[in-house]
Amino acid sequence: MQKKNAALAVAAILASMLLLAGCPPSLKIADIQKDPGKYMNKQITVGGKVTNSYGVMGMGMFQVNDGTGSMWVLSENYGVPGQGTTVAVTGQLVQTASFGGKSFSNVLRETKPRK
Repeated sequence: MQKKNAALAVAAILASMLLLAGCPPSLKIADIQKDPGKYMNKQITVGGKVTNSYGVMGMGMFQVNDGTGSMWVLSENYGVPGQGTTVAVTGQLVQTASFGGKSFSNVLRETKPRK
């Protein structure tokens, strides 16, 4: 019985490690906001809850809050998640982006499908 429990525990640990290995490391939004130049035009990942979103025809903007801060994400190819959705977003940090007649600064331009 103990060998079976030990084997199950090892299997659970290995499965967790494999899942985590597939996820890109997420940055804190507060760190990005403190020094956006450090991350500008680089591929980064942020995660958090969608607090605001709007879009049309598969494109749009949505705001992600990770508890340390909020940032806008421009989605040109991946649709827009609804408010309250928890997401991990990978993209390129750009200085400005426009959508719907509004301009946004320090925006994450989504480059990969969300998780």
